[in-house]
Amino acid sequence: MLALKQSGCYTVAQDEKSCVVYGMPKEAVKLGGVDISGDLDRIVAIIKKWATDRRVA
Repeated sequence: MLALKQSGCYTVAQDEKSCVVYGMPKEAVKLGGVDISGDLDRIVAIIKKWATDRRVA
């Protein structure tokens, strides 16, 4: 995830509150590889907004 972020990708991870086990997302956040976190419903909205904004730009 960090490598993706460093190469210019927009990165999204599941937040701690909605995870059964906050293992991989926690490490990605800790390393600075996550732009934004959210629960699963919010992640869907984040991706839709990102995709829409990219089409407009």
